[in-house]
Amino acid sequence: MAGSRRRKQERAAPVRSGLRVALALLVLASAGLGWVYFRLNGNISTFGAGGLSDHRPAGSSEGQNVLVIGSDARTGGNEELGGGDKDDVGRSDTAFLLHVYGDREHAVAVSVPRDTLVDIPPCRLPDGSWTEEQTNAMFNSAFSVGQTPQGNPACTQNTVEKLTGLRVDHTVVVDFKGFSKLTEVVGGVQVCVPQDIYQQDLNPNRTTRGERIFSKGPQEVSGQKALDYVRIRHGMGDGSDIGRIKRQQAFVASLMKKVKSDGLTPTKLLPLADAATESMTVDPGLGSADKLISFAMSLKDIDLHNTKFVTIPWRYEGSRVAVVEPDASALWASLRADRTIDGTDASGGKAKSGPPDNSAPSDNSGPSGNSTGAPSAGTGASGGVVSGDGISVAVYNGTTVDGLAARAAAALTSHAFTVTDTATASTQDHGTTLVEYGPGQEKEARTVARLFPGAELRSVSGTGISVVLGTAYVNQPAVEDTPAAPAPGSSPGSAASSSGSSSVPSGVAEDARSADDDPCSNLSYG
Repeated sequence: MAGSRRRKQERAAPVRSGLRVALALLVLASAGLGWVYFRLNGNISTFGAGGLSDHRPAGSSEGQNVLVIGSDARTGGNEELGGGDKDDVGRSDTAFLLHVYGDREHAVAVSVPRDTLVDIPPCRLPDGSWTEEQTNAMFNSAFSVGQTPQGNPACTQNTVEKLTGLRVDHTVVVDFKGFSKLTEVVGGVQVCVPQDIYQQDLNPNRTTRGERIFSKGPQEVSGQKALDYVRIRHGMGDGSDIGRIKRQQAFVASLMKKVKSDGLTPTKLLPLADAATESMTVDPGLGSADKLISFAMSLKDIDLHNTKFVTIPWRYEGSRVAVVEPDASALWASLRADRTIDGTDASGGKAKSGPPDNSAPSDNSGPSGNSTGAPSAGTGASGGVVSGDGISVAVYNGTTVDGLAARAAAALTSHAFTVTDTATASTQDHGTTLVEYGPGQEKEARTVARLFPGAELRSVSGTGISVVLGTAYVNQPAVEDTPAAPAPGSSPGSAASSSGSSSVPSGVAEDARSADDDPCSNLSYG
């Protein structure tokens, strides 16, 4: 009886906590202290939605995707903390896509290295005109499109949507000043420093080592020192941006742990909200105090252990970073399906107990000649799942809808195909999806076409198999709605070993950090 009473009390605790916050805000307002609310409203800056693409991916799960950008813009007093000129062009120093799962109990943050080579879609300039698409450009250059001191968060959001095929529900930009004040409000954040750090480590252009700014070992940092810790690159570990990302992930995890341990009481919430909003720029959907606080409170039940930090699958390409396929597409597919990095269904609905029924007959009719209608996704003429083991495919987006190539690559990967490339087609006016194949590859091409209802097969003089996506693919069910076939002999952790849904590549899962991990663990690559 006593145990049952304790469990009821524990279940009621989050409700009571939420009620306390709501009542406190109500009391403040009724007592004539509504200025707090108006102060928060006055703190918040928004960027215009007019810069967002007209061809955005559709939402496809119960979860939400929040793009968080750390800006090194020098406006608004930030030059005093980060150095440089207040009229410098705004740049993004760090960025990650936070996926909050539908159950509101799990989350994963995917970091995108600033030097990653990506395609930047057309973006809006300050004069209202739009740029041409850029290919093979550095990821952080998207934030600088337009060359303004404030940066271009809409362009970065467009780029992330094109890269991932996921719809970004909200975007938040935090600058130096806001970050610094936030760490002061929480009373410092626990970090771990592997060796003594000097001024020259933070600024390699110095001719002398300078003063020691960090001593080796665990310590709490706040304000300027916290900012120096997350910005430093050359003086810790292998000096790479990947190593810095790992330390930034550890810092954010430690910050979350500190906020969680203090509790979101009214006395803690209001100073936090004030600090967080003072130097923050958000999309219009979070552009008021009530919207922002409501969104923040919706995340309060996410467990620290269930909050993971990973980095997009990557490899070095010279001095830059290239995205590794098909691993990246498998990661985006798992987020779209609201599956955690260990494959758990975290959509908040009924647990998925296996792949969907794939026994429905398919329509195999089509025009004669080199073009043939393809059967329904995931099924053949006699039913059965599709296995692409040993078949390599390049994917091209033949439409103006961003993210289609990444989505199709994820579908192919989950069925054990090897995706060799994803890119934009030479023309973007395709209505029907084409599966093109070279001599002797018709059988393999027909296997590919089984994932694209109504696709046409076309024999070409070149070698290899490619898919050119048409607008017919826009409303086709996503990868989680089609049956997957594991490749014979594939390892359980590989991208191709999904059962009913794409799984996260083992390398990504093994390298993940939880928000409750030791701040001294797994701090540097190399």
